[in-house]
Amino acid sequence: MGNKDIFLKNIGASLRRVRTEKGLTQSELAHKVGKDQQSIQRLEAGNINATLYYLSEIAKGLDMSFEDLLKEIKSN
Repeated sequence: MGNKDIFLKNIGASLRRVRTEKGLTQSELAHKVGKDQQSIQRLEAGNINATLYYLSEIAKGLDMSFEDLLKEIKSN
């Protein structure tokens, strides 16, 4: 597994942890950000390289600032 794959898996794991701590399902988060559940699943699995805009939408869906979301990702 390459560095990029590991990086994307770590981002996904961080997002999954934050989402579950906030008591949201993948479907609920997807609905909040106008995506489908499969998109959230792929993001959390590290199967997509999300844009900054997509991550900012996720942050809003998680009711947190983009900066705080990046701190969560960085700390993992």
